[in-house]
This record gives sequence, structure tokens and C-alpha cells, in this order.
Amino acid sequence: MLDRKFIVDNADAVQQNCQNRGVTADVAKLVQLEQERREKLNDVQDLNRQANEKAKSIGKEKDPDKRQAIIEEGRRLRDAKDKVQQEHDTLEKQTAAIQNGIPNMSHPDVPIGEDDKSNLEIRRGATAIPEFSFPIKDHVEIGETLDLIDFESGARVAGSGFYFLKNEAVLLELALQQYAVQELVAEGFTPVVTPDLAATEILHGTGYIPRGPETQIYSIENSNLNLVATAEITLGGMLAGRTVDSADLPLKMCGISHCFRTEAGAAGRASRGLFRVHQFTKIEMFAFTLPDQSTQILEEFCDLECQIFDGLAIPYRVVDTATGDLGGPAYRKYDLEAWMPGRGDGGQWGEVTSTSNCTDYQARRLNARYKLKGTKGTHFLHTLNGTAIAISRALIAILENYQQEDGSVGVPKVLQPWVGKETIRV
Repeated sequence: MLDRKFIVDNADAVQQNCQNRGVTADVAKLVQLEQERREKLNDVQDLNRQANEKAKSIGKEKDPDKRQAIIEEGRRLRDAKDKVQQEHDTLEKQTAAIQNGIPNMSHPDVPIGEDDKSNLEIRRGATAIPEFSFPIKDHVEIGETLDLIDFESGARVAGSGFYFLKNEAVLLELALQQYAVQELVAEGFTPVVTPDLAATEILHGTGYIPRGPETQIYSIENSNLNLVATAEITLGGMLAGRTVDSADLPLKMCGISHCFRTEAGAAGRASRGLFRVHQFTKIEMFAFTLPDQSTQILEEFCDLECQIFDGLAIPYRVVDTATGDLGGPAYRKYDLEAWMPGRGDGGQWGEVTSTSNCTDYQARRLNARYKLKGTKGTHFLHTLNGTAIAISRALIAILENYQQEDGSVGVPKVLQPWVGKETIRV
């Protein structure tokens, strides 16, 4: 969340940022409530001081009647303090409710727009969009022909949006995991296999809404646990309530996890097949940093995503994400969109990775801090996340870009040692 004092001191800028992001938040109301809360807090402290003074004077008074009067006055002050404290606590809850709904501030260079149509393309990858001399198939048809993906059985077992990977698709998934992890370990990342479940307070801390009508999260009934939508949640939670030494920063991890999303409302040809599914595997980059490190590490994360997809020889573009498409915790976000020849009518770009600098927005919620040697106090960390590989969408890009006229699919050279072949055939 944003610092409350920052919101009060910069109310107009915060309100404008909410408007740019398409978020409804009454910042003026928060300012009013916060002023009232501070006044009540002063009243509580004053009444508590008076009550303590009365308590100290009881032993000094010898007259029984006067002593009793002091006791009664002390009781009255305590009761008044308790009443004002309740009023303060109510104001605190009302203020916090508005504060929790206010998104992070946006980087000054972020394009302003209500959705992804306003995203700004900033560069393209090393591989050109392929030209085919034969009718293009989408990954669903390719997967059926080569016996790689079974959507029908997935729906029968778990419902629409689930699937079985089979044969070489399994080898491709494992190869993509190995490839991404090895690339990141070589760059100094610590590999982590995370839990697939997290407590509700950890989801709140990372900016996800685990329960309610608009949630994309699967929650476990009669428990405080939820299936994670991304390892960002579990990796961010690793330092919840903890303080680390600044000399140990940045901490960079690559998390391997399953991801579960309800994908409510997703439909249409562009979303069919593996593009929007309820479960997939993802390799996630995550970093805890000092505030003056996060801007550079965001660029490093984006470069690593590009490095991974250049290695796969998949055509892609990088876009600077518009304010309305940022998501609450992100200060700035880059999306990497791969070319998917079978998507839509004649091919479309489809998001395959994203990387975000969340500054101290998540750390403030998680109470994740750092300390500087030789100084007093602690400070909030900055957090960053970035997709290295989301397996399901990477599979779409590989199957559609590497399809051959005879119905076979080539295997990216960097994956061939794990898949064990150059071409997938019937």
C-alpha cells in the first residue's frame, strides 16, 4: 500500500493516478478521515494523561471523601478515553479500507490509457515473424494431430479450462523448466520450489484479492489457505514480517510453482486452448532490493526475459504497460508478447511474460524491511517480479511458430538436449 502520510501530503497527485489507472478511490475522504483520526488520537492521549495524573494523586490525598472523588474522576476519564478510543478505531478502519484500495503510483514515463490498447511497443526480439507457404494451424489443432494435448479428458476430469499434456509436450514442459532455471541460476538467482498454497494475509500482502465476487483466486473452503496464482505470492511472503541486512541485497530468486486461476469471464477464439487455463506451471523471477536498486533490476528482469525468448528463437515485442493495465502493486511493468501465428485471424501478439517494479507497495503490506549498518531504524524493501517462462503460453508460441508443412513441429535448438529430438512427428 501507499504510505498514508504520502497520500495526505500528495492527495491531488494520488487522486489523478487513481483516475489514470481506472480505479475508484475517494482520496479526499481518506484525507478527511485521517485528520479526524489524528484528532481523536490526540484526545485519547490527553485523556489518558489526565487519568494517569489522577491515579498518581490518589495516594497523596488523606481525606477519604476527596480521595473517593479523585477515584471517580479517574474512572470517568478512563471511560471517556475508552469511548474516544473506539471512535478512533472506527475511523482507522474506514481510513485503512480506502488506503488499501489505492494503487501504487505510476512511473512518470508510463503511457496513460484505460487498457492494453494503450500499451507502447518499445522494441522487438531478434527473431522475425515467420512467413508460411502453407495453411497455418493453431496450437489446439497441432496438439490434437500430434497427440500432445488432451482438452477433452481434462474437461472430463476437472472441467473446462483443464487439460492433459502428453508425449513430447511433457518433454517440452520439463525442458522449458530446465532451460529457464539454468539461465537464471547462471545470472545469480537462487532456485526455489515454492508451496502451491498460501495464507490469505500473504495474498493480501502481495496485492491479490483471495475472496470476493471479483477474485481470480481459488480458495480452500473452511481454511485460511488459497491456491497461488503465481510464485510471486509465495516468494514475496518469504520475508513477511522480517528484516534483512542491506548488505545482503538484492536477493534474487527464481520460483518454480503451479499457478491456479479462475480466469472468470475469459472467452473467445483468442483465449482458446492453452492461452487461458486454470492451471499451469511457471518459472517466476522475484527480487527484494534497496530502493535505489529497483529501477535497474526491472530493466535486468526485462532483459532476461528477452534473453530467454531470443534463445528459443520466438518472435516477440516488448511493451511499456499503460496505467489502466498495470495492476494495483506495479509502479512500472513491461510485457513481452510473443507472436502466435494461429491466434485470432491471421496471427496476433499474445502476452507470455511480464515484469513489474512494485517499489515498497507490497513490502509495506507484508512488513518486509531492511536495516542499514550503523544506523537506527528500519526501512521498507522494494520488490520486483517477472515471468521467466509461463509454460502453457510458451508451448503455444513454440507449436505455432515451429510448425512445418508436413504437420510436424520443430524443437527449439536450446531445448533439444532435454527433448531428445529435433522434430516432433506423428
